[in-house]
Amino acid sequence: MRKVSLSHRIRRKVRNSDSAFHPQHEFYKWFVLGNIMLGTFMAMLDATIVNVALPKIMSSFSVNLDKIEWVITAYMLAMAVMLPTSGWIADKFGFKRIYFMGLFFFTLGSLLCGLSHDENTLIMARIIQGLGAGTIQPLGMAIITREFPLRQRGIALGFWAIAAAASVSFGPLIGGYLVDNFSWQLIFDVNIPIGVIAMLFTIIIQKEYINKKIKDFDFIGFISVVIFLPVLLFALSKGNAATNSDGWSAPYILACFAISIIALTVFITHELTTRHPLIELRLLKDFNFGFCNIVLFIFSMGMFGSTFLLPLYLQNSLDYTAVQAGSVFLPVGIIQGIMSPLSGFTASKINPKIPMIIGIFLLAFSFYINSDLSFLSEHSYIMTSLYIRGFGMGMIFTPLSTLSLYTMPREKMAQAAAITNTIRQIAGSIGVAIFTTLLTSRVIYHAQMFGNAIQAGTQEFKNVMTHLAYFMQAQGGSSMATAMKQGQSILFSNINKQAYIQGIDDDFLLAAIITVLAFIPTVILRYKKKQELQSS
Repeated sequence: MRKVSLSHRIRRKVRNSDSAFHPQHEFYKWFVLGNIMLGTFMAMLDATIVNVALPKIMSSFSVNLDKIEWVITAYMLAMAVMLPTSGWIADKFGFKRIYFMGLFFFTLGSLLCGLSHDENTLIMARIIQGLGAGTIQPLGMAIITREFPLRQRGIALGFWAIAAAASVSFGPLIGGYLVDNFSWQLIFDVNIPIGVIAMLFTIIIQKEYINKKIKDFDFIGFISVVIFLPVLLFALSKGNAATNSDGWSAPYILACFAISIIALTVFITHELTTRHPLIELRLLKDFNFGFCNIVLFIFSMGMFGSTFLLPLYLQNSLDYTAVQAGSVFLPVGIIQGIMSPLSGFTASKINPKIPMIIGIFLLAFSFYINSDLSFLSEHSYIMTSLYIRGFGMGMIFTPLSTLSLYTMPREKMAQAAAITNTIRQIAGSIGVAIFTTLLTSRVIYHAQMFGNAIQAGTQEFKNVMTHLAYFMQAQGGSSMATAMKQGQSILFSNINKQAYIQGIDDDFLLAAIITVLAFIPTVILRYKKKQELQSS
C-alpha cells in the first residue's frame, strides 16, 4: 500500500506539473518574469510620462508650478515609503497577494487620476498610485530572484531592467502623443486595461509564497519616516510660494522644519538601535556601500530634480507640442541602454571608478550646456546635451552598483537593495522640491531685474514702443492707441518669457554644481583587483 501510495503521489505530481503555470514546469518562471515585467513597465512609466503633461495640467487647473510639483513629488514619496515596508508585508501575508494588491492600488490610483477634477484630488490619487508602484517594484525583483536559479538570475534581472529602461525612454513620448491628440487624463487611463490584465495574469500564473520567519514590524521607524519626508518637502515647496507672504521666516514653515528634524532624529536613532529596523541603516557602515549611496543621493537630486525642467522649457518657451517635447528623451534611454552593459564590461577589466568619474563629468557637462538655453536655442543644441546625458548616465549606473555591493555579504543584498531604492526616491523627491522652489524665486528675481532695467523715459524705450505700435497697426489694423497697448503687452510678455528661461537656466546650473559634488565620494571609494582582494 505504501508503494502504491508513493507512486500515486509521483504520478499526480508529474500530471500537475504538465501545466506551464505549475512551479515545477520549466517555463513557469519565464511566465512569472513576463508578468513582473508588465507590472514594472507600467509602474515605472508613470514616473516619467507625467512630465510632458505638466503644462496642460497646470493650464487645466489654473495652478502654479509650486502646487503642481506635488503631482510628481507625491508619487515619489509614496513609493519611497512603500519600498522598505512592502517586503515585510509580503513576508507576512504572501508575495502573490501583496503583489496583486500593489497592482490593484496602482490601477485604482490611475482611474482616480483620470477622474480628478482639481489638483488636490489628482495629488491624492497619485499617492494611491505611488503606494501601488512602491509595492510592485521591490516585490517584482524579489519574486524574480526567488524563482530563478543563480545561473539564470542575471539574465532574468537583465530582462527586468529592460522593462524599466523602456518605460523611461518611451514614457515622455507616449505621454506627449496622448496629451497632444487626446487629453492629459488619458496618460492615466491607459494604465487601467494594462493593470487589469496584469492582475489577471498574477491570479492565473503566480503561486503563493509566505515567509515563515517573519520579524516584528518597526512601527516607530515607519511613522517617523512618514512624518519626516512629507513635512520636509512641504516646507521646501512652500518657502517661496505665492501664497506665503512671509517666505522662509513664516511660522508654519519654521515649525515644519523643526518637526522634520525631530522625526529624522528619531528615525535614525531608532533604526540604529532596534533589533528589527525598517531600513537596515547599519549597512551604511560598509565603506563602499555608504559612499556609493552618497553618490546616488547627489546624482538623484540633480537628475530627478532637473528632469521636469526641460519639458516645461520646450513647451512654455519654444512652443513645442507635448509629443515633440517627449520625443527628445527617446535617445537618452537608448544610449543609456547601450552604454550600461559596455560600462559594466569595462568596469570588470579596469577600476570601476574610471567610467564613473567620466560619467559624472559628462552628466554635469550636459547640465552646464542646458544652463545657457534661450528662446533662440536650436533643436540640435538641445539634443547634443541629451546625447551627452545618455552617455553619462549609462557610464554611472553599472559601475556604481558594482562598487556599492563590492564587499557586501550575500545575505545582506536584499536589505542593501531596499536602502538604495529608498535613497534614490527620497533624493529625487527632495531634488524636485528644491528645483521647483529655486525656479519660482529666480523667475521673480529676473523679472524684477529686467523690469528695473526698462527706463520708460528714455528715447530707446520710446523708439521700441513706437516700432511695436506700427507693427501691430500694420498687422491687425488697430488704432494707434490700441496698437500702443498691444505693443506694451508684447514687450512685457517677452520680459516674463525671458525671466522664465533664465530661471530654468539657473536650475540647470545648480544641477551641474550638485552633480560635480559626486566627484568627492567617488574618488574616496575603495577598489582592489580580484587578485589583490583574494591575497588580502
